[in-house]
Amino acid sequence: MQNTNIYLPHIAKVVEIKEETQDVKSFRFEFVELKLRENFTWKAGQFLILSIFGVGEAVFTFANPQTRKEFVECSIRKVGLVTEAIHELEVGDTVGIRGPYGNWFPFEEFGSKNLLFVAGGIGIAALRSSIEYSMDTRNDYGKITILYGARSPMDICYKDKIVEWQNSDNVEVALTVDRGNDEWKHRVGLIPTILKEMNPAAENTVAIICGPPIMIKFTLKALSELGFTNDNIVTTLEMKMKCGLGKCGRCNIGNIYVCKDGPVFSYEQIEGLPDEY
Repeated sequence: MQNTNIYLPHIAKVVEIKEETQDVKSFRFEFVELKLRENFTWKAGQFLILSIFGVGEAVFTFANPQTRKEFVECSIRKVGLVTEAIHELEVGDTVGIRGPYGNWFPFEEFGSKNLLFVAGGIGIAALRSSIEYSMDTRNDYGKITILYGARSPMDICYKDKIVEWQNSDNVEVALTVDRGNDEWKHRVGLIPTILKEMNPAAENTVAIICGPPIMIKFTLKALSELGFTNDNIVTTLEMKMKCGLGKCGRCNIGNIYVCKDGPVFSYEQIEGLPDEY
C-alpha cells in the first residue's frame, strides 16, 4: 500500500459474495476511502490480514491479480471461528484490511517461459491471482498449463473461471479429483500421479504450485522426476501462516518464518529445510 502504514487496518465494505463450494465463498471488498481504493495495489502471491470486528483476524492471499485492482477479492474456506464469522458476512458489512504483506511470484523473471500451475484444493485461491495476471499479460509468456485437483467434483472452486481459462488462447486446463461420480468427465487421481501422466516438458518452463503440505511434498518430487530444476519450481507456503507477522511461530520451518521470509519460495530455497512443509 503506497504512502501509508501497512500495519493499520483500513475499512472496506463487502460488495459481493459468491458461493464456490459448500464450504468456500469468494468475497469482494471495496475500500470505503476513495483515494485508497484508487491507489491500493499488490503483487500476485502476497497476502493481507482480514479483521472481523469483535471476533478476530486471519491471513488470506489475494485472489484477484493486481491488473484487476478495482476491488480486493479473497476466497475463504470455513474452518474455524474467524472464517465462520466471515462466512456470515452480508453485502454491505464492513471489515478491516491490512497489507499487503510478504513477497510475490517473480514474474519479472519468467518472461517468455512456459508456465505450469499446479493447485490442490483451496490452494487454487492463492494461484488464481498469478493465473489471471499471466493471462492479462499474455504476450509475455509461452504456453500456460493449469492442473487443478480437489477431493471431489463438489469441491472444485471457480467453475466459471475455469471455463474462461479453458477458452483462452494457448492454455491447457486439466482437472482431477480423488473420487469422481457419474457426472464427472475429467481425470480421477492424485495430483502428482496425474502430473506425471501429463508429462509436461521441463525445458523453458516454470512450475508454480500451491496446495496442502502433503500435496506440495509429492508434487515437488514428481516435478523433479520430470526434469524440472529446483530454481524453476516455485511454491507458496501460505497455508502455514497464522498471525502473518512472525510473532506466533506457527509458520516457522527451520531457520525461516513463512510470513516474514515468504510466503513464496523456490524449491532451491526450501530443499534443505526440515521435512515439515
